[in-house]
Amino acid sequence: MSEDLEPLPPAQAVNLYLNHREPELSEKSVENQRYRLDAFIAFCQEEHIENMNELTGRDLHRYRVWRRNGEGDGYDDDGVSKTTLRTNLATLRVFLEFCAGIDAVEQGMRERVLLPELDPEEEAKEERVSEDRAEAILEHVNRFHYASRDHVILALLWHTGIRLGSLRAFDVDDFDPDSPCLELRHRPESGTPLKNGQAANRTIAVGEHYAEVLQNYIAHNRHDVTDEDGREPLITSSQGRLTETPIRRTVYQWTRPCMVADCPHDEDPEECVYMIRDRASQCPSSRSPHGIRRGAITKHLRDGTPEEIVTDRCNVSSDVLDQHYDQRTEREKMELRREFLEDA
Repeated sequence: MSEDLEPLPPAQAVNLYLNHREPELSEKSVENQRYRLDAFIAFCQEEHIENMNELTGRDLHRYRVWRRNGEGDGYDDDGVSKTTLRTNLATLRVFLEFCAGIDAVEQGMRERVLLPELDPEEEAKEERVSEDRAEAILEHVNRFHYASRDHVILALLWHTGIRLGSLRAFDVDDFDPDSPCLELRHRPESGTPLKNGQAANRTIAVGEHYAEVLQNYIAHNRHDVTDEDGREPLITSSQGRLTETPIRRTVYQWTRPCMVADCPHDEDPEECVYMIRDRASQCPSSRSPHGIRRGAITKHLRDGTPEEIVTDRCNVSSDVLDQHYDQRTEREKMELRREFLEDA
C-alpha cells in the first residue's frame, strides 16, 4: 500500500463517487450505479476490507469470481450472465479510477479489473415481445378493457416504442388530439427526467385509433389529479403521477401468455402461482417494458421503416439500434433491401 494514500471506507468512497457523478447522470443511472456498487460494498464487508487503501489486485479477482457466482444480490446457483458481470465490473472500473484520483487506491487499480469478453450476440439482449403476442394482447384489452389505464400503458409502449420513464413523463397537455401527437419533454426539475436529457425531447405522432383511445381514457378513466409539482400527469393513480413499479407490474401481468392464449408451460392458470399479480414478473414467459420497446422497434424495422426514422422516434442511436434492438435475420434485411431497390 502506498504511503501517499488517505484512508477511506468503501461505503464512504461509493457515496463520494455517486455524489460526484450525480450532476452528469440521470436519476435512474445513479440508481443503477448504486445498485451495482452496493454489491462491492457487501463484498468488502464479507472480506473485512475496511479501507480502500488495502484493496489489491487479488481482492478484485476474488470479487470478480464472487459476482460471477451470483453473490451479492440473491442470484441462484447458476450465477449471473456474462453481460451482467461485465456491466458490474465496468462500473467498478470507473469507480476505482475516481478513487485513484482522490488518493484512496493506487493509480492503475482499475486496469486490474478484467472484463469478460462478449460476442455481439451475447451482448445484445434477446428478450422482446413478438408482434403476434403484442397484437393479441392489444386486441384483448381493446375489447374487454377499452380506454383503461392498462390499455393506454400497453398501447403507448407498443405504438411509440418509448421507454418506461418517457411514458410516465407525459402530462395531459402534452397530448394534442387534433394533430394527433404527444410532446415528450425533459423536465428533471419536476420529477420527470428523460434518459438522454434534452436530446430526448421530441414530438411523437400518434395513430388515429390510439388517439381516440387516449381521448376516451382522459374523459372517463383518468384520475383527475395533479402531482406534487402541480402538473396534470397523463398516466395516473388516485394519488398522482403513476410510479414505475405499477407500470412494470402491468406489463408483466399482461405479457403472461395465459392472459390471451394457452400456457406454454402446461400450468393451470387457476393454480399457477405466477397468476398472483405481484409474482407475474417471475413467469418464465412474461416480459418487461423494455421487452415491449425492443419488440416495437423490431416491428418498425421489419415493416421497412427507415432506420433514421426509427432512431428519431424511439430516441436510440444507430449503433445501439443495430446491436441491441434489431432482431431481424440477415435474410429479412436482404428482402427489405430488395423491395426498396425494386420500388426505386
